[in-house]
Amino acid sequence: MTTGRPSAYDPAYCEQVIDLGKAGKSKAQMAAAFDVSRQTIDNWAAAHPEFLEALTRADAHAQDWWETKGAEGMEKPGFNAAVWKKSMEARFRDDYTERREYQQTVRIEDLIASLGK
Repeated sequence: MTTGRPSAYDPAYCEQVIDLGKAGKSKAQMAAAFDVSRQTIDNWAAAHPEFLEALTRADAHAQDWWETKGAEGMEKPGFNAAVWKKSMEARFRDDYTERREYQQTVRIEDLIASLGK
């Protein structure tokens, strides 16, 4: 019985993943380059600290690539800033998503009383 394509990790993937990040590639594109699933990329990162470090560096390089493209585009006619902004919000949520955090304190007694209504 065949269970699928083996996903053998190779330490050489560290440099390759960084190079892909420098080209602005996403984790899905990195997985495609290695012909594995995104889950396999995550599994490699969990099992191999050096790959996790490379993947983290690759993500920083990818963000730099996208930010550079945006900065260059703003000086060109026809640059679609709205599409660039949406792409950045989707790809780099921590830095580009506008979030509001709310904190609410509820007393347990008030919560129990409201459940009884």
